[in-house]
Amino acid sequence: MELIEYPDAEMMMMQLADKLAGEISKCLAVHDHVSLAVPGGSTPGPVFDTLSGTNLRWDRVHVLLTDERRVPPDHERSNERLLRERLLTDKAAAAHFIRLVPGPGVSIEDIGSRLAPELPLSILLLGMGSDMHCASLFPGSSRLAEALAPKAPPVMEVDAPEGLEPRITLTGPVLRGAMSTHVVITGAEKRAALDRARKLKPEEAPIASVLNEATVHWAEG
Repeated sequence: MELIEYPDAEMMMMQLADKLAGEISKCLAVHDHVSLAVPGGSTPGPVFDTLSGTNLRWDRVHVLLTDERRVPPDHERSNERLLRERLLTDKAAAAHFIRLVPGPGVSIEDIGSRLAPELPLSILLLGMGSDMHCASLFPGSSRLAEALAPKAPPVMEVDAPEGLEPRITLTGPVLRGAMSTHVVITGAEKRAALDRARKLKPEEAPIASVLNEATVHWAEG
């Protein structure tokens, strides 16, 4: 694991966006397309704001979420809604978006098949909760071991710990298999959680499953 500490969150978000843009460009120089998996939540929003205005061959970038709630795309809790408002706009509006949530006549298995050409992921950006979860892989969840298993399908439906709508998540093998992995966190609480996660098994701290190969970006706030 490589840990990069920044003087403040604003600088971190800008520099991380620049780093992701550079990695996208390098990938496009040798591949037909780039698969970019990103989290929902409020933390990565500033990264998306900067990245969306970058001059890239966005028409060759395939964007997907690391996880999503089973809600309509315009729902206030939809990660897709956030992504469309803050990343898939400006120059990045030309990117190809791959939805995780099944629709009429589309099963979880169909979504997995749709993801197959995108694997291994070119670039993975993850957040982390103070409980050490990543994507929708939560400590103590009923299907966590199944989702972390080496032979897990690429995408699974899991229960949300807060008892709200179910979630669709990329699984352990997909996250671990990414060619480049970045984790972005802010604040003392999440820094302490990161330090704990480094000493725990993935079943206790799901983020631990990707830390060995990850670059972690942290700022106080």
